[in-house]
Amino acid sequence: MNTLIVYAHPNRESLNGAFLNAVKQGVAQNTSSGGLQVLDLYEESFDPSLVYNKERRRRDMHKDPELEKYREQIRWADQLVFIYPIYWGRPPAILLGYIDRMFASNFAYRDRPNKIYPEGLLKGKSAVCISTMKGPAHYPLLTLNNAHKVLMKRGLFHFVGIRKVKFFEFGSMESKKGNQVKKLAKVERYFSAQ
Repeated sequence: MNTLIVYAHPNRESLNGAFLNAVKQGVAQNTSSGGLQVLDLYEESFDPSLVYNKERRRRDMHKDPELEKYREQIRWADQLVFIYPIYWGRPPAILLGYIDRMFASNFAYRDRPNKIYPEGLLKGKSAVCISTMKGPAHYPLLTLNNAHKVLMKRGLFHFVGIRKVKFFEFGSMESKKGNQVKKLAKVERYFSAQ
């Protein structure tokens, strides 16, 4: 299984960086794993801005030559892993911009005449979201009706045909009682055994 990690935190020395290392170690231990690629959106200086004008039309976004190497990574991957903090109940803007630009019509999905839902073109892939937040783990469920999970699972992954989705949402990560070491070990075990 080929794994693409999309890392969306500005500091590799952060807890998110430790989760990145845990995933990499787990994949390295997994005898059924294939290749591994890491896309660090900040290190890459990925531009999350959408630009549409006379030269760049939305309907042609799936052919944008500037994004071809990123499309190739998604094509190559069997498993997409997203590692990011939760800011204001949602992923950071750079990751949302990556999603806006990469999961384009005629690459990630195709509209179908006379159908409500499009055809997902990324069928057969799986996704794992590893997110951290300062607040308690139940905050998104109790106060935001799980907006983050709904956004990622239904609004994105199911729309493009990805049905197998796993979430690791870790709260209280800035607390001494956050059990960071146990959570890192849990993520590493998951990727070493799947």
